[in-house]
Amino acid sequence: MSWYDEAFFYHIYPLGLLGAPKINDYGETVHRLRELDPWIAHMKEMGASGLYIGPLFESVGHGYETTDYKKVDRRLGDNDDLKDFVAKCHAAGIRVVLDGVFNHTGRDFFAFKDIKEKRENSQYIDWYRNVNFHGNNEYNDGFSYDNWGGYNLLVKLNQRNPQVQEYICDVIQFWRDEFAIDGIRLDAADVLDFGFMERLRRKADEMDCDFWLLGEVIHGEYSRWVNAHTLHCVTNYALYKALYSGHNDHNYFEIAHTIKRLGDMGTMRLYNFVDNHDVERIYSRLRNKAHFVPVHVLLFALPGMPSIYYGSEFAIEGRKQRHSDDSLRPMVNLDDYADNVYCKLITALGMARKETLALSYGSYRELYLSTKQYAFARELDGNCVVAAVNNESRDVDIKIHGIQDGVYTGVLSGDSFEVKKTQATIRLRADGGDIYIPEGIVFDRPAPVQLPAVEKQKEELDIDEVVAKANTVSKPYEEMTVEELQNAILAKMAKNGALTDRMRQDVAQNTHRGSLLNWVRSFR
Repeated sequence: MSWYDEAFFYHIYPLGLLGAPKINDYGETVHRLRELDPWIAHMKEMGASGLYIGPLFESVGHGYETTDYKKVDRRLGDNDDLKDFVAKCHAAGIRVVLDGVFNHTGRDFFAFKDIKEKRENSQYIDWYRNVNFHGNNEYNDGFSYDNWGGYNLLVKLNQRNPQVQEYICDVIQFWRDEFAIDGIRLDAADVLDFGFMERLRRKADEMDCDFWLLGEVIHGEYSRWVNAHTLHCVTNYALYKALYSGHNDHNYFEIAHTIKRLGDMGTMRLYNFVDNHDVERIYSRLRNKAHFVPVHVLLFALPGMPSIYYGSEFAIEGRKQRHSDDSLRPMVNLDDYADNVYCKLITALGMARKETLALSYGSYRELYLSTKQYAFARELDGNCVVAAVNNESRDVDIKIHGIQDGVYTGVLSGDSFEVKKTQATIRLRADGGDIYIPEGIVFDRPAPVQLPAVEKQKEELDIDEVVAKANTVSKPYEEMTVEELQNAILAKMAKNGALTDRMRQDVAQNTHRGSLLNWVRSFR
């Protein structure tokens, strides 16, 4: 067992949180990292034991176009600031994981600048993928190269080059020696070379058997990355998607199926989250805001390591924009959220996680499953913890069986139920959920958390209203507005079955009349 196996992570995107300028002018150093000190106490109070923070090193803009891996971005401070911050986190019992952007560099990185200057005579040509002096690009370099995601601002490293591998290993050793960090989150790990990751794993093991490698992986069989030779853990995007859509679509089968599929991949403790710096805030994602409760109960109770993205513990909003992620990475003033009730909920769940080892190491066993209610047990060394959630807007009773006798009390509500002869009835509150701890596990239980009443929110696209609107429009498709065409498409979809979150999203994101016309005409 290692520190990360029991961790509850907090995630900070520092350039956004601290309100740094969007573009680095390479001017004076501004010591913004020192402003993070109050956040250390905030993390500790919530029960967080790990911090994933980054990117932190010198870059041009958003941080992922690295200029210098060994120098803290001057918009945030200097190396001493980071060293001091990590030491304060450690003093508070919080481990620190940095963003490792090793798939690509920025165009101001020394090796790339050398290629621009010396062209064919540069010793760093093989540091990058497919440098072609017969090509060109929008910067008029007089050569082309592989990039990440179609952005020539992000120049793809040749990770199979032994010199590149040793350079990155040297960077990791520098971070360990200089800042005493506890691990690295590998950006874009799903496109990293596996031989490169194996080299990084050997380096991590050489330094410290507890040095943690987390990979950003979105799709695929996670066991390809998580094993004894490559990474310790990856981001659980499969569960992320299931958690929000399973509530928006009132379909707990999706979540339960995802857990089973992940379990079939092997024994992996994955990095679980409901939002991060690349996706919309969970409070914005949920059609029914009251589902904030059951979503987070599942985040903390299901197998894996829970993570909270800064500000989301306060239920702040944040939606994707067409050409910018700034709304997902805002400046946040901690003083603005004193005594926040949503944060109290996360704190209660964090406390349960910290004090109940079954939530970190316990086996998972399904106890009850329907589209709108879901319960399961986490069992370890004879102790059983029960989690149960309800996405229906009314109180519901569910019956469970097969767990040890005793009285179980919810950490959020304070509600209790008694198991007799391995059977019990649990009353689930409307749009709610809880983690029920047996009386035998003793810790300072938090006071019951009562969230403010959330007005029953209409779904972003109420299908009855959509159909009614569509039926009142009698003009030809060619004369319809974009919104009218979207409503017509949804109305036709609804005739063929229930609308899923993905269907609604696909229609909402399509604002091109020509495409919508072809789409609506395709229905028979």
